[in-house]
Amino acid sequence: MNENGPSLASVRERFLALQTRIVQDLERLDGEARFSGEDLPTDGGGLSRPRVLEDGARIEKAAAHFTHSVGGALPPAASERRPELAGHPFQAVAVSCIVHARNPYVPAAHMNLRFFLVEAERPAWHFGGGFDLTPFYAFEEDVVDWHRNARAACAAHGPWYEELKANCDTYFFLPHRSEARGVGGIFFDDWTRGGFEASLAFVEAVGAHFLSGYVPIFERRAGHPWGEREESFMLVRRGRYAEFNLAVDRGTRYGLQSGRRVESVLASLPPRVRWVYDYRPIPGSPEALLTERFLAARDWLEPVDKSGD
Repeated sequence: MNENGPSLASVRERFLALQTRIVQDLERLDGEARFSGEDLPTDGGGLSRPRVLEDGARIEKAAAHFTHSVGGALPPAASERRPELAGHPFQAVAVSCIVHARNPYVPAAHMNLRFFLVEAERPAWHFGGGFDLTPFYAFEEDVVDWHRNARAACAAHGPWYEELKANCDTYFFLPHRSEARGVGGIFFDDWTRGGFEASLAFVEAVGAHFLSGYVPIFERRAGHPWGEREESFMLVRRGRYAEFNLAVDRGTRYGLQSGRRVESVLASLPPRVRWVYDYRPIPGSPEALLTERFLAARDWLEPVDKSGD
């Protein structure tokens, strides 16, 4: 491998280590439940390593998956932006995490990192991924802290936060409802900036700052009292989350098109949801505050930056 050449083995090792750290951190946050899972070898030397936590004391459902896929041709969801790579053999390594807490005051959180190596006439590689936060009852200090971690993930590697935040706001959006999924984060694809080693270092920083951003928010809100009203609203908003994953998300389409295990592909879906016909929260209510104040794209860090923080 040359200085900037790709090493799939290196990515696989780092992503497996990140999966282990995610599992440990989420088990600590829950305090009781443990992840279940198995290691499933796949064709061509690949590996599916799903890990799922269910019915915990503070986490209703969490998934932390690692996959190493080997295939004869990129699925359409992975080649639609780069059609010149369609039809060529590939390997893909990915780690992903989704958390659905019991307490409606704890946001849902998502992170995904992936690496593709395509054996075309000119071998090609790229990273992709990011993270985003989906609160039900949002707190400005949580959202600001989340975006501070998103900015910090970028800071040591390049002036990319504003660009990747805008990508996230655009991607995690439900066009059929003209509504954002949550309060954003960062999102990137076809990433090769600075060469392989620099790109891998950046992707590792994204994984680390996902945890440093989410864990304190979880700990801060997990003890907040809630009742039937808050839980009902959380389930309605989880319905929006499910709509995005099933109708919009490229990752879901890629998983199904590539023949991955369906249970793993759909493990990110919330365990319980509600769809209420023509649901409209009472204007000015805590439930309405989510869409009135938090779901419109905005510069969460501008007030902090102007004060010199």
